[in-house]
Amino acid sequence: MIIGVPKEVKPCENRVSLIPSSVKTLIDNDNVVYIQKGAGEKIGFSDEMYVSAGAGILDSAQEIYEKSEVIVKVKELQKSEYDMLKNGQTVVTYFHLAVEPDLLDVLLKKKITAIAYETIEKEDGSLPLLSPMSEIAGKMSVHIAGRYLGCDFGGVGKLLGAVPGVYPSTVLIIGAGVVGSNAAKVAYGLGANVVVMDICPNKLREIDKEFAGKINTVICNDYNLEKFIKEADIVIGAVLARSEKTPVLVKDYMVQTMKKGSVIVDVSIDEGGIIETIKEPTSLDKPVFEKYGVVHYAVPNIPSCVARTATISLNNYILPYILKLVSKGFIAAVKSTPELYKGVNTFQGKLTNSDVAKTLEKPYSELSMLIGF
Repeated sequence: MIIGVPKEVKPCENRVSLIPSSVKTLIDNDNVVYIQKGAGEKIGFSDEMYVSAGAGILDSAQEIYEKSEVIVKVKELQKSEYDMLKNGQTVVTYFHLAVEPDLLDVLLKKKITAIAYETIEKEDGSLPLLSPMSEIAGKMSVHIAGRYLGCDFGGVGKLLGAVPGVYPSTVLIIGAGVVGSNAAKVAYGLGANVVVMDICPNKLREIDKEFAGKINTVICNDYNLEKFIKEADIVIGAVLARSEKTPVLVKDYMVQTMKKGSVIVDVSIDEGGIIETIKEPTSLDKPVFEKYGVVHYAVPNIPSCVARTATISLNNYILPYILKLVSKGFIAAVKSTPELYKGVNTFQGKLTNSDVAKTLEKPYSELSMLIGF
């Protein structure tokens, strides 16, 4: 099968979907791989490395889309890429279609087979291709927030951890999933006073057990949010809605009660965000804005800050699925791999993800009925 890797065009996105070792594996399994010129250069993967792995180098994204049966990306398609899609093509990437209705319309019109990393789900409910980026985003969120808490970046000028005679910063983490637990690890390790909120008592129990009771856990509701947000120096949004828009939990009036020079990092912005004062995502070239004296950070591709680490980590998880897809063919692959089946969001002009269909109020089609399964 012919696989294409275009250069990412989302602002400040430095990741690349396939690294040279993954390319070699795919080629060794009788596939052809084309890489757009310079796709991995920013993070140390030169065109020469891809050529050595057996890939062909093409100058433009247009050529990549024209020659390829399967497009492998990192981030959702941008508007500049819509016209390059071929009817019936397969695209594998993070899509987040619940907040991308225009992109969904394009996928349906062009009958694209869209396989979303974030909806590939194992029987135990885990998300194997979302988790590695969530781990990185969770860890990075605390480092980012700590930086913006400093005076030189617009914050009040506090250190995350304590020094003798000075109380540490308080970090409020909303969501106890992969992002939240990794944020908690870093914040606790740096000496902060950490509070983790979630609506699920069992998740809070897991956090309590992992940290031997040294992290405060609280049920998430308006009453507790109003109480704890006033005390927080840093608020991290770490809620996952699984193909739906995230609920707005932190209301405008709550942000108004926060301390001047405090910081909000909303990692949930990929799915719409949980902070009412954040109306749209920011970007790595303009990551923050201030409202009510609070620094707001809402970058949807935080892992791109450490793009080489993120790229290698992502490849560790996506390669087996890509290999199965291109070796067996789409129908055989999804029939034999339940988690890959769940990753299919559109097929033959039909929306096959029920959560996205519900969120966007679009007609839903069961994939099994379309492939005779």
